[in-house]
Amino acid sequence: MTTQVKATFTITRWDEAAYETGEPKLARVDVGKTFTGPLQGTSTAQLLTCASSDGSAGYVASEQVTGTLDGHTGTFVLQHGATMSPTGPNFFGHVVPGSGTGDLTGLTGTARVEHELITLDYDLA
Repeated sequence: MTTQVKATFTITRWDEAAYETGEPKLARVDVGKTFTGPLQGTSTAQLLTCASSDGSAGYVASEQVTGTLDGHTGTFVLQHGATMSPTGPNFFGHVVPGSGTGDLTGLTGTARVEHELITLDYDLA
């Protein structure tokens, strides 16, 4: 049975380093977060970002989450991203199969990470 949770997060670290400063700008970003709600804990993520002068942008990320999800403690990895264009955003994300540890072993699901909110639809074997 799939369960959906929504949790908020605060970005605690954002260390960006451009690796292409032309058009579009490409950068690597080291990000830290703290989660509250049904997902409580912290994470570290590596993002690759792209920003165009017309306001369009995109990113892809691998993020390791350490904490408690609905009372289950352990770690898991999310791979997620988004593109933003004049027509609006497009979000995508997944729990990496086999990445769960501790009580989160067997975790699978999808994730939508946006503006200090994560929506996680998950199954826990």
